[in-house]
Amino acid sequence: MGVMKRLSGIVQAKTNKLLDKAEDPRESLDLSYQKQLESLQKVRRSVADVTTAKKRIELQAGQLQQQADKLQQQAKAALTQDNEDLAREALSRRAALAEQLTDLSAQHQQVADQETKLIATAQKLQSQVDSFRTKKETMKATYTAAEAQTKIGEAVSGISESMGDAGMSMQRAQDKIDSMQARAGAMDELLASGALTDLTQPVDDIQAQLNQLSTTSAVDNELAALKAEVGAGAPAGELSSGASAAPGAPAGAPAAAQPAADQSGSTGGTEGTPS
Repeated sequence: MGVMKRLSGIVQAKTNKLLDKAEDPRESLDLSYQKQLESLQKVRRSVADVTTAKKRIELQAGQLQQQADKLQQQAKAALTQDNEDLAREALSRRAALAEQLTDLSAQHQQVADQETKLIATAQKLQSQVDSFRTKKETMKATYTAAEAQTKIGEAVSGISESMGDAGMSMQRAQDKIDSMQARAGAMDELLASGALTDLTQPVDDIQAQLNQLSTTSAVDNELAALKAEVGAGAPAGELSSGASAAPGAPAGAPAAAQPAADQSGSTGGTEGTPS
């Protein structure tokens, strides 16, 4: 029993959820308004029926009153002809009609009271229906506006989601671009250092060794020049104007002095000159 009760509750809950989802409040309001109009029409028909019954009683009472008045006149006429028995019979019938008139009067009063109550009910219901109609239209307009706002919000949310996806795609693309640029720069550095072989310019092992030797010689020459400049303590311009290093001397060594004979010869020539 417990399991069946729970299953029944679950089915009912899901059914109510589906009904709530499918139900349009505007249609429900229109349906309620239609039912109220039908109730108002029923009350109005009841008022019309009671009013008709009252009129029927009034007509019947009028006819009886006419008959009673006629019997009254006939009783008088019988008395003028000294026919007392006929006059008594006319008055007896008039008395019976009077009783019927009394009953009809009571019925007329009851129907009139019922008519008054029904008219008041109809007026009250009419006021409620009018008020409900105003509220109904206001609520429908409010619901329509809320529905439109919700749809706009959902559309904006969809746009925001798509824009977010586009932004994420652009960010991923930028990350890939940065990664590829960094990889390209690293490859260029590796190719420049010789750690990798440039496949666009194939070089065999011997050529690579020759290239490396040329690079090493250039570096050694530049290093020797710097050592000479630092050792002499003179600017590079003076080093270039002085005597060049002797052949076979180490790079950066000072220039060799001229032979003494040259120096003495030069001196002798000077001294032998007549004064």
